[in-house]
Amino acid sequence: MSSETNIYNMKNQNKKNIYQKLHEACIQAGGVKKAEKVRGMHFNPLLHDAVQEKATQALLDQGLYVTCNYLTEVVESRNMVMVICTMRVHDIDDPKSFIIIDGCTAMGGLDKYGTGQAMSYSRKYAFLNALNLKTGMDLEDGYNATPFQQNSSEKSVEEPTYLDDEVNVEDIIKDISDTTTARQLSAVKDLVRDQVMYLKKNNLKAFEQVMKHTREHEVKLNNNQQ
Repeated sequence: MSSETNIYNMKNQNKKNIYQKLHEACIQAGGVKKAEKVRGMHFNPLLHDAVQEKATQALLDQGLYVTCNYLTEVVESRNMVMVICTMRVHDIDDPKSFIIIDGCTAMGGLDKYGTGQAMSYSRKYAFLNALNLKTGMDLEDGYNATPFQQNSSEKSVEEPTYLDDEVNVEDIIKDISDTTTARQLSAVKDLVRDQVMYLKKNNLKAFEQVMKHTREHEVKLNNNQQ
């Protein structure tokens, strides 16, 4: 066997498959830092550009390239347009190898900006899902979280929190969870009402998640008071 053939075989043996590359990209990307608050905001936004920049660079460094297809549907009952993003991650070293990130949706208004905004939101969620990106006030947020106690009565939430650029969904859910009486819950609901109504118009998945969590927590509080 010639030395040239031997080197070729060694390269093939050391070649990573697409899942190994995606794993490396996930580790490299780590997390995305939320932006600073701006006037009138009560939360730190997670910007689409920051997510895309972090994710794209991590993927490119591993020889992975992303393309997106979008399906739009007008939801007449809500006077909104829904965009579904299907992201395909290609392995440039093996053109036949790819992974699909499917079902990332976002809502936009029926105006000249609505479809573009919904496309950006859905693409951001696809990047977050593809690399399991952590988000927080700094890049370490979420990495050293305290695990649930084995005998904890609280159930871990399997469904990921749907994020939004304009509304801090995580904070809303946390504020609701922190209430211990029906009166406290009612006060929090009044406090976040405008933000929840914004989600209803612009991010249906996040809105439904907040409403589901609120209903479950309200039932729990009512049961505790009986």
